[in-house]
This record gives sequence, C-alpha cells and structure tokens, in this order.
Amino acid sequence: MDTQQNTALTRALAEIPGPLPARGVIHIAIPHTDRFTVVGNHLAQHPDLSCTAVGIAVRIQSLPQGIEVGIKALAARCREGEKRIAAALRELEAFGYLQRVRDRLPSGRVITRTVFCNQPTALLRPRRPAAPQHPAAPAPRPTPAPAPAPAQVPTSAPAPALASPPEPQVSEPPPVPPPPLFAAPPGPLFVPLVPPPTAPKPPPAPLPEPDELTPELGRAATALLSDLRRHAPQFTLSETDVRQLVPGVAAWLERAARPDAVRRILTTDLPHPLRHPAKLLKHRLTALLPPPLPGSHDLVSPARPRITVTPFQTCDDCDRAFRSPTPGHCRDCREHRDHHTHREHRSEDARAAA
Repeated sequence: MDTQQNTALTRALAEIPGPLPARGVIHIAIPHTDRFTVVGNHLAQHPDLSCTAVGIAVRIQSLPQGIEVGIKALAARCREGEKRIAAALRELEAFGYLQRVRDRLPSGRVITRTVFCNQPTALLRPRRPAAPQHPAAPAPRPTPAPAPAPAQVPTSAPAPALASPPEPQVSEPPPVPPPPLFAAPPGPLFVPLVPPPTAPKPPPAPLPEPDELTPELGRAATALLSDLRRHAPQFTLSETDVRQLVPGVAAWLERAARPDAVRRILTTDLPHPLRHPAKLLKHRLTALLPPPLPGSHDLVSPARPRITVTPFQTCDDCDRAFRSPTPGHCRDCREHRDHHTHREHRSEDARAAA
C-alpha cells in the first residue's frame, strides 16, 4: 500500500509564492479570524528567556483580565510543575514583562496586583501628548451658478466684455483651538522595577591591593596563583593573568588569610563551563575580601568607671561603726567632745576674769 499524501498540505505548499527553501522551516500563514493573540518577536525570539518563560508569557497574554496567574493557578492549567513555573515568572519579572504592584483599596485593604505588559520597552519611551481637537472648518459659501450665456449673434468683430469690479473679501479671524482636555503626563506611567538588559551596567569594583606589597607577599601570592592548576585544571593561568592578580591575593594574605583557605574559596563551586578563569578569580578576590583582623586592644571590653567607696571605721569612744577615710570618732562623739571642750574654755575664761 502506498503512503497516503496529504492533499491539503500539498495544495497549501503549492500556493506559497516563490520557490520553496531547500532547508529550514516553511511557514504556511493562514490568517486568524477569531481566538488569536498577537505576540511580538521581541518575546518569541528573546535571546535570554527560556522557552518555558516564553510559553508562560504567551499563556498569560492570551488570558482575559481578572484571571488568576499565580504559580498554583498556572500549574493547574499547564503541564509544567510549580518550580518551573516559578522560575519562568522570575525570568519574566526580571525583564519587565511581569510586575507585581501593591495597591490600596478604598476600604484600606492592601492587595497585590499582577500586571503583564506585552511590550515593556515601549513604556520607557516618553508618551506623546494628545493631539488637540480643532473645531470643524466653516463650510465654504455657495457660489452662484453662472448664468447661461446668451446666444451669440454673428458679427464682424466681437465686442470686448466689460470686466465686473471684484467683490471685497472679508477676512475672518483664524479659529483658536481649544486647550487639550488631558495634559500629557510628565513621564512614563509605569516604570519596571528591574532595569532592562540594555541599561548601562555600573563599572566593576577595582581589584584590592595590600597596604604595602612586600617581596615576601608578592612571592607567596605568585606561588599560590601558579599552584591553583594542581587543584583545579581549569585555572591554568598565563603569566600576564598571574601578574595582574598578585595584588588581590597579597591583600588576602596581608589580612592573615591562610593560603589553603584562599585556595579553597577560589576553586570551589565553579560554574560549568568555566570560560574566563581569570575574570572569575578577580571577581571572587574582590567580592569575598575578608576584613582585617582586629587588634588585641579592640577585643578588650571598655573599663567601667571606678566608684570610690568610703570604708567603715569604728569609733574610739562608743565603738559605733561609721564611714570615714581615716579612723577617729563618730559624729555624735565629736559633737559631745566639742561641747565639753567649749564648756571647759568658758570656765577657764570666767576664772581668769575673777
């Protein structure tokens, strides 16, 4: 039995203008009349979005407003699991297609709205102001129909017609356009939280350097960088790369970082494939630089202010305890002794006066 041919497909291919390509895809474009969604090539051919993210974006774009597009709601509609859908939503949010905006209702309740934009780069361009609405121009005056020319009588020479004086033209003032009903907004109404991929990136941080690059630090840093290929063959560095990275490793060694700890931090958890080992080392040496070790005086807790305590003393006369920096008598005994001494002085003065 011969293989059945699809006559409809054969007829559709025959209707494609021009010669068919020898390789690659052949498009049969049939116009849609209902149930279709327009998808831009910036989304369908996005170089940094995964196919799962593109498919989720097309699914969200085809849904009507008000439909739930959370992770569980999409997992119930699609075959992908919740983890893949969550990763796809994060990709769409990173490139501005999906935004989550917090809004407050008139009742005071705060809700989160999910906004999907089919062309996020268009939101970054300034909006054009609305064109002013001009009033309709006045209709032109109807011109009187020309009277039928009288029958010409054959004469020897035609008499010249007298020209009628021109009618005076009344100039009308130009119409003043009314002010626009809505003023143009000062800027874009919706700005993505994540900058687009074309936004300028900040310059990278410089490679750390030690306070003083001594010959001992330079030799130790050079030996550590040259020895990395024994532990990770991906780090077979050139002499130029080693000379450029020596100050960064010397800064780590100056801050009392052990060589085995530096080697372990630089060579573990590597990306696959590792295309630029020198750039990865520069990034890790800069971003993971430890702080300098604190000094011994920094680890001692601050001394508390000392409070002077007056010691207890025992009175020599009544053996009462009282506070005083020096031994002696208590207050009552001192007052008694002063009073007794004062009486003795008075009596001596009286005897002297007699």
